[in-house]
Amino acid sequence: MAAGDSEEMVVLVTGGTGLVGKAIEQIVNTEEQRPNEKWLFIGSKDCDLSDLQATRKLFEDVRPTHVIHLAAMVGGLFHNLAHNLQFFRKNMAINDNVLAMCHEFDVVKCVSCLSTCIFPDKTTYPIDETMVHLGPPHDSNFGYSYAKRMIDVLNRAYAQDYGRKYTSVVPCNVFGPHDNYNLQSSHVLPALIRKTYIAKKEGRPLEVFGTGRPLRQFIYSLDLARLFVWVLRSYEEIDPIILSVSEEDEVSIADAVKAIVKAFDFQGEVKFDTSKADVCNSPVEIAGWSGKEELVDKGSPLLYIVLASGEEITVCSIYVVEKMSITCYS
Repeated sequence: MAAGDSEEMVVLVTGGTGLVGKAIEQIVNTEEQRPNEKWLFIGSKDCDLSDLQATRKLFEDVRPTHVIHLAAMVGGLFHNLAHNLQFFRKNMAINDNVLAMCHEFDVVKCVSCLSTCIFPDKTTYPIDETMVHLGPPHDSNFGYSYAKRMIDVLNRAYAQDYGRKYTSVVPCNVFGPHDNYNLQSSHVLPALIRKTYIAKKEGRPLEVFGTGRPLRQFIYSLDLARLFVWVLRSYEEIDPIILSVSEEDEVSIADAVKAIVKAFDFQGEVKFDTSKADVCNSPVEIAGWSGKEELVDKGSPLLYIVLASGEEITVCSIYVVEKMSITCYS
C-alpha cells in the first residue's frame, strides 16, 4: 500500500523554511494534502539538528511517521571552497542525527535530499544513480559532497541491518521563491539575479565569473516539491532517484544571464571575468526521471525548463525580483 492511503501520517519536514521546504509547504497546502496527513515544517531556528539531544527532543514532540529531510548547511561555490571541513562535519552530524532518530522513533519512511555535486568529478555521461560512489567529487566542495554521499550509505545500512525504507532524491539546480540571495552562499541563479539587481540599481556593469560556457540543468522549486511528495508516497526503492531535466534542456550560464538581464531590462554592460575559472566545462548530463508526466495534467508541464530563449526563466525571475525588491532591498 502506498504511503498515505489509509493510516494516519505525520510528516516532519526538516529544512522546511528554505527554498524547497517552502515549496513543499505551498504544494501540500494548495494541492496535495490528504485528510489523513499532518505536515510540520521546521527550520534551523526551531531545532539545531547537529545536536543529538535537540534532535531527539524534536522527534519526541512530533512523533513523525514520515520524514522529508532537507536540512543542511549549504552555500555557493566560494563559501564551499573556504570551509570544506565545516561543511563536512556539520552536515555529517545533521544527517546522522536525523536518520538515527528516524530509526529510534520507528519512522516508516525518510526521503532525504542529495545534490548533483555528489557525482564523481571525472566520469562518463550521462550520469545515473549507480555512479554516486565511483570516484571523488569536485575539489571545490568535497566536504559538502562527501557528507551528502554518506546519506546514501546510511540509507543502505539501515535497510540492510533493520529493513528501513530510507531513500533519497538528487535534484538538479533548483530555483524559485524563497531562494537565498546572499552572494557569499547562494547558488548560481539567485546569485546572478542579485548581481543584476545591484548592477542596475547602482548603474554599473554586471560582472559574471567565468566564461559563461558551462551548461546547467534547472528545476522550478514548486515542480520539485510535487516530485518530493510523489517520492514520499510512492517510490519504494532505497537507491536514490534523480529528479532532473533531459540533456537537450540544459542551458549555458551565458544564456541564463541573458534571460535575467532581459527580465530586469538591464541596459548596462555585461562582463564575463575569464580570470575566474569555470567550475566545470563539461555538460552535466543526467539521466532524468521518465515518469514525471504521470503527475500532472496533460498540457501542464511539470518542469519549468530554462530554455536558451530565456522565456521560462524570465517569468520566474520577474516574480523573484518583485519579492526581492519588496522584502530584501527596498
